[in-house]
This record gives sequence, structure tokens and C-alpha cells, in this order.
Amino acid sequence: MNKYLGIALLVGGAILIVFGLQASDSFSSDVSRAFTGNPTDKSMWMLVGGIVAAIVGGFMTMSGRSLKS
Repeated sequence: MNKYLGIALLVGGAILIVFGLQASDSFSSDVSRAFTGNPTDKSMWMLVGGIVAAIVGGFMTMSGRSLKS
């Protein structure tokens, strides 16, 4: 069960990273970067969430431990 959840998190994290990269290259992100020096919050949250989900998913997939005690 944990391996399936880990794979789902890994795939979901990869998808979020791709969408976050696309959002960081959008016009609104370029405008935000011109005025504040940072991309939009939406793209940053997608990138951070995708990275965290991919790391957790990779750990759950590779580890043989169960979350149940």
C-alpha cells in the first residue's frame, strides 16, 4: 500500500514541478519578476510542493517500512 502511495506522490510531484516551471515562464510571472524580482507566488508554491511531494514519494517508494505501527 505504501509503495502505491509513494508512486502516486512521486508522479504528482513531478507533474507539479512541470506546471510550476511553466507558470514561472508565464507573462504574469515575468511582470511580477520585473517589479519585485521574484516570480509569482503560485509558481513558487507549485515548485516547492512538487519538490516536497517528489521527495516524500521517493522515500516512501524506496523504503520498505510501513506507516502503520
